[in-house]
Amino acid sequence: MQLLVTKQEGRILSAWSEEGRICQIQAEEDGQSGLLGNIYVGKVCNIVKNINAAFVEFQKGQMGYLALQPFSCPICTDSVVHPKGRVLAGDEILVQVKKEAVKTKPPTLSGVLEFSGKYVVLLAGNSQISVSHKIKDKQLRSRLREFLGRYSEEGKFGLLARTNCAQASKEEILGEIQELKEKYQKLVEYGKHKTKFSCLYQSPATWLLSMRDLYQDSSCSVITDSIEIYQTAEAYLKENGWENQVSLSLWEDRRGKMDAVFDISRSLKKALQQKVWLKNGAYIIIQPTEALVSVDVNTGKAVSKKKDVQKTFLKVNLEAAKEIAFQLRLRNLSGMILVDFIDMVSEEDNKTLLEVFREALSKDPVPANVVDMTKLGLVEVTRKKVRKPLYEQVNLMQRTDG
Repeated sequence: MQLLVTKQEGRILSAWSEEGRICQIQAEEDGQSGLLGNIYVGKVCNIVKNINAAFVEFQKGQMGYLALQPFSCPICTDSVVHPKGRVLAGDEILVQVKKEAVKTKPPTLSGVLEFSGKYVVLLAGNSQISVSHKIKDKQLRSRLREFLGRYSEEGKFGLLARTNCAQASKEEILGEIQELKEKYQKLVEYGKHKTKFSCLYQSPATWLLSMRDLYQDSSCSVITDSIEIYQTAEAYLKENGWENQVSLSLWEDRRGKMDAVFDISRSLKKALQQKVWLKNGAYIIIQPTEALVSVDVNTGKAVSKKKDVQKTFLKVNLEAAKEIAFQLRLRNLSGMILVDFIDMVSEEDNKTLLEVFREALSKDPVPANVVDMTKLGLVEVTRKKVRKPLYEQVNLMQRTDG
């Protein structure tokens, strides 16, 4: 896996290349930070009891949605503690942005503050102890849960063991837990003296966060053709102690332009188009709407003069399933996704299709699941929403430029 970072027309493009193909693209304005991961002093404006949620103004004029969960307890800046961890209108609380705004939906906030380290994630305001699903060893998972549970301070903190935790010593893990707790205490103390709408923590740029997620995989490398990006990345890695875990290099133009060699601009252009051709002559149409993403599979040229049509339909659907999973990640399409595959008569063929589709989706780093096939033959898929889809990222910057 390679993370390619380049500057282009006032924006920074981050592209993940896997097996010679761009599989994920992220676009952000150069020099402008996003909201995701930021921690603010927000003011509770309204409690909506029937959906057990609150609307919190965290920037002047910017409202966010906060789900009020029974196992979490938002932190009030004035140290007021309401019964059962409730919040009331007018409270000033610490909130972290968990999801960006999507069209008409406001950003999603959380009263549980996350502090990430090499080995663990500290969750302030939550008591859950969990282990990364990438750690498969059941005995190790059990030992990590038991070990981390000792340092939750009777439920004051939650802890998540990251994948890298499996290779760390107890001393390294404990040392990091203490560092993260100190970071939390300093932030809370700082927040007590700040006014509403203050930003207490500014999350690094998206491409830097991508590097953070890469350090656990020694086979990954980061390449950039910008000396400014290279220097920023180098400083970020050293600051976090990851300089030996992530391979960082500056692209040399004598090897050709990085954009052309890795096909970045062309991949971006194709990722914004509705039609995607398959190798067998079929094609898929991807159409994001306000409510959902619709995907339609068409036979195209794949069935001309074919005798065994049902076998051809299965072959087309299987290739389409793999490509759809790939495109969802490439375009960062999330939420409810409905896929209209080519109708097949055989129940066994439909079962095979769903198995292949699930397997393809399991490779996505963002949780994505096949829900079911409806009576109308539509396959329902859900994919977790985190950032804006690629087409919105690009459109937003184009509107800003205009």
